[in-house]
Amino acid sequence: MRLVVIGLNHKTAPVAMRERLAFVGEDLTTAIRELNTFTDGSVIVSTCNRTEIYAMLPKGEPTSVPANPTAVAADEPRLLSDQQYIDRIYAWLANFKNMSVAQIQPYLYRHVDSHALTHWLRVASGLDSMILGEPQILGQIKRAVSLSHELGGMSTRFGWIIDQVFAATKQVRNDTQVGSQAVSLGFAAAKLVTQIFDRVEERTLLLVAAGEMNRLVATHIAGLGIGKVIICNRSAPRAEALAEELRGMGHHVVVHSLQELPALLPQADIVSSCSGSMDMLIDRDMTKAALKKRRYQPMLMVDLAVPRDIDSAISRMDDVYLYSIDDLQHVIAGNIEQRRQAAVDAELLVSQLVVEIERRFQVRQVGHDIELYRAQAYAHTDQLLAESLSQLAQGEHSAEEIMAELTRKLTQTLSHAPSKLMRKAAREGDADLLNFVVGGLKEAYRRRP
Repeated sequence: MRLVVIGLNHKTAPVAMRERLAFVGEDLTTAIRELNTFTDGSVIVSTCNRTEIYAMLPKGEPTSVPANPTAVAADEPRLLSDQQYIDRIYAWLANFKNMSVAQIQPYLYRHVDSHALTHWLRVASGLDSMILGEPQILGQIKRAVSLSHELGGMSTRFGWIIDQVFAATKQVRNDTQVGSQAVSLGFAAAKLVTQIFDRVEERTLLLVAAGEMNRLVATHIAGLGIGKVIICNRSAPRAEALAEELRGMGHHVVVHSLQELPALLPQADIVSSCSGSMDMLIDRDMTKAALKKRRYQPMLMVDLAVPRDIDSAISRMDDVYLYSIDDLQHVIAGNIEQRRQAAVDAELLVSQLVVEIERRFQVRQVGHDIELYRAQAYAHTDQLLAESLSQLAQGEHSAEEIMAELTRKLTQTLSHAPSKLMRKAAREGDADLLNFVVGGLKEAYRRRP
């Protein structure tokens, strides 16, 4: 298969090293273009928790060994062994990041062929994530693949394998419960939104404060396709920074001061609050007035603050669903255990799917090899026939002599490959292969017309 993955993640490298080896912006585009000069296609997945290079090595057997197999020259035509290509990727990565191979190698892992395919499926399915089963990584992989497609560096073989990875990942997530339970506060809040509201694109999210916790919640909920986001925050620059991040995801976002909260509350279908304030920001009277203006359409309130931002008495009001951070964490604790149990089924399914993908790859590859072999055989036959017709036209030999010579050469051509294979099997003591080839030839001759 010649598929290889080289990378590091939160398990193998500290944050400082992950930051140094991350790819962002133009670096990512340049890196893929350089990798594609000596691979049959590459994908770079770079997130806060991992940087991984997925590459398809050029097909065929190595024909020669260069003096310096770790050289990063892009114009070297020689076909290398798998190990030499892996060394070359190590050297390229270190050179690209202005580091030495010795600096980065202790933090890197590598997988080849079935192990690389298994790793890719585990990553895409969320089985290798810091939060088990999280779905964001699949979207990140899809964006990385899309970029590689745009840069024109995707070979047919590599594209086929990627299609199989996406199809298998979908099956893992559909057939197991590894990603169905919320195990982060942001994911849990997003799950509540989908359970309470239809037509999320018509809903408005109100963020009270623009800290890291609310950023995570906003990212998850906005990812559902929320219609509008309102940010109320004391600090305008911090609110604008979050707003720009969400606008970059394609969402309509407006920023207001915290003093405008009472007037904005009636617009909110979903409220997420995490201010760090010592004072309560949303009380019962404010909520009662908001519900009246909303004509008692339901509201979801998520209070992630300690001390609380939202009056707990609101939970007893009709048409309001109030969840505290303790409520969400209680749900998450049970869901984490369910995911761990589901991960066992998912790991088993991944193993089965890898075997199936490899089998289909071999069948597909054999079909291609058969077509190539037949094309070469026909070309050789046409050449021999042309030579025989030329001799016949010159009249130097009789037709019987020319036909006899043509038959001899064709027989040599047809028997060369199986004879070579039988000698190899006998020399290596491979009785099964020898019996298979001999038996196949006998069967072919027995059935000949």
